[in-house]
Amino acid sequence: MSGDPRLARLSLNQATVKRASVAEAVDGCARHGIPAIGLWREPVAEAGLERTRKLVADAGLRVSSLCRGGFLTAADPAGRAAALADNRRAIDEAAELGAACLVLVVGGLPDGDRDLVATRGRMAEVITELADYAAQRRVRLALEPMHPVFCADRGVLSTLAQALDVAEPLAADAVGVVVDALHVWWDPDLDRQVARAGQRIASYQVCDWITPLPADVLLGRGLPGDGHVDFDRLGRLVSAAGYTGDVEVEVFNAEIWAADPDEVLAEMVRRYLTLVLPSLT
Repeated sequence: MSGDPRLARLSLNQATVKRASVAEAVDGCARHGIPAIGLWREPVAEAGLERTRKLVADAGLRVSSLCRGGFLTAADPAGRAAALADNRRAIDEAAELGAACLVLVVGGLPDGDRDLVATRGRMAEVITELADYAAQRRVRLALEPMHPVFCADRGVLSTLAQALDVAEPLAADAVGVVVDALHVWWDPDLDRQVARAGQRIASYQVCDWITPLPADVLLGRGLPGDGHVDFDRLGRLVSAAGYTGDVEVEVFNAEIWAADPDEVLAEMVRRYLTLVLPSLT
């Protein structure tokens, strides 16, 4: 896909235009000169895996990620087996789409469970098991640490350091990590951990942390420049660590979802050029 060379690394994470179909999101990327897209499994399933693959290929786009696998913390054998089966399906889908990585949101505490240490241990064991299958399918798993506010219900990996502790015993081409601005911007150890991540960085996602937070904290994201994240600092850290891959804009925000997708994409491009790109090398 040819276009503005300044946008060569920009990717639209499909969640940013949540109400758009796969076809509409792909078309929007093509019209706005965005060369990559991060897809989500649910709309891909609705559109059909093969049709999605063809839509992306015909538009000349690449798939920067597939979201999401994970939720690997079940304590019972049946829950563990179901999680393994679903994540193997997700790996197969990522392989079919040629996705650069499969993002894993690892899951929170099972209902009624308060043993965070044991839960993290189970999660790490399942990831180790999945890594072999991912390597066979040539798919890279990308562990996404999440802001601690989501520890109970979504992600027991709360820091980049914890994600790297799980990833590092495994092959780097099979298991990497996500640096998501929303989830890591606050971390006092960020400089050291991004440098430690190095070639393990499988995805760099950007959005802003906005306040006051909405009732649904998950939707407390904005486009770069709307909140508190220092994108200049974060971009320099990721670049210094050697990351040269796509930069996904992933925003969960009710007002943005309700807006005209074309206006959202145009503003996304503008914010990327002015606030994110200058720090990337």
